[in-house]
Amino acid sequence: MSLTNEYIRERLIEKFGEEVSGFEEPFGMLTFEVPKQNNLKVLQFLYDDPALKFQFLTDLQAVHYPNNKGREIAVVYHLHNLTDNVRIRLKIYTDVEVPDVYTATQLYASANWMERETYDFFGVNFVGHPNLKRILNVDEMDYFPMRKEFPLEEQTRVDKDDEMFGRGGSVN
Repeated sequence: MSLTNEYIRERLIEKFGEEVSGFEEPFGMLTFEVPKQNNLKVLQFLYDDPALKFQFLTDLQAVHYPNNKGREIAVVYHLHNLTDNVRIRLKIYTDVEVPDVYTATQLYASANWMERETYDFFGVNFVGHPNLKRILNVDEMDYFPMRKEFPLEEQTRVDKDDEMFGRGGSVN
């Protein structure tokens, strides 16, 4: 039997019902959402199920949606079934004020550094992580640089020429 997106979706709905939602297939990759309190249950199921076997965590990152009240931070897991060469994407959302998400380090050893990087840049607190501290930025930083909380550039600068960046002025 070939592992299809439809079969994976059916197994998830059979096991978790309405707790899994938002199924999409951008560029053929099955993508879905689960409540943040269930991330480990779903990840464990995807790992242990003998037909699914999503036992490789390809990537883990976050996205900041500042206008999505109560769901400002999305944590995105990319999983890979190496046997059938199938990839899926799982998303969870959390409030930027309380960005607590259970760590996946006990299930995927590779989650260790990925979660540290996500904490460092987005401030996601991975509850239960064995060593959650900054990994690339200096410890003294009191903000998370990948959050969209600052203007892209200083509007009062006079030492730059917008024409050099294709903005303003005439185009020849």
